[in-house]
Amino acid sequence: MTTLEKVLYTAKAHTVGGREGASRSDDGRLDVKLSSPGTPGTGTNPEQMFAAGYSACFIGAMKAVAGKTQLTLPQDLAVDAEVDLGPIPNAYGIAVRMKVSLPGMDKDAAQKLIDAAHQVCPYSNATRGNIDVNITLA
Repeated sequence: MTTLEKVLYTAKAHTVGGREGASRSDDGRLDVKLSSPGTPGTGTNPEQMFAAGYSACFIGAMKAVAGKTQLTLPQDLAVDAEVDLGPIPNAYGIAVRMKVSLPGMDKDAAQKLIDAAHQVCPYSNATRGNIDVNITLA
């Protein structure tokens, strides 16, 4: 287990009702209704939030790597994330697939950037060795 050297930020959320409930952050910026995947509910689900969080974090990691290596990123870079939910022995698990779009960027440079970002992204570090994560260049 890796221990944080310093806490830079702490996210706080209060959730009621589980997958059929609601979550709200302590600052009120996040206030969402929750619904189970595949149900007619109007809320989002934890897998959608994980996909959004991981993809946003991964873009941040690419920007951090690019800044340290003097690499210019395309303005329209994007990440499409998919989070699967399914059974594993005696429980449930998730798997992640992300397609990174870096239009106009040299393919080798783009792949090196993705590989480096995967090493520094907090979500990548949290999931490494725990779930299947597949990151590809679109």
